[in-house]
Amino acid sequence: MAGPSSSASSRGTSLREEAAVAVFVALADPSRRHLLDTLARKGPATVTELAEGLPISRQAVAKHLSQLAEAGLVEPGEPDGRRVPYRLRPEPMRAAHAWLGVLANQWDDRLSALRDHLEGP
Repeated sequence: MAGPSSSASSRGTSLREEAAVAVFVALADPSRRHLLDTLARKGPATVTELAEGLPISRQAVAKHLSQLAEAGLVEPGEPDGRRVPYRLRPEPMRAAHAWLGVLANQWDDRLSALRDHLEGP
């Protein structure tokens, strides 16, 4: 039976995995990837500014930004009247990258063990 520390560790892993999944879901859409790319290249921008580079409405851009914000990838800045600039938050992307790194290491370990088994002594 798992003790309290392994349970806490399991919850931490689960939370990291959930955060990574949220990032991957957000990145699955090409319009959201375009918005992230634009914010990364040009810095904070409003919905109107971001909509200029896409063949979708401002309302659709706002919905995509809301989904990116739910994943923690963007956050709204201080409003200037009705204009709200959105900016990137790199932490969730780093967490997803770290999760992928752990997964890659696990695959590397399994593939090495398979190679060793197949090649024999």
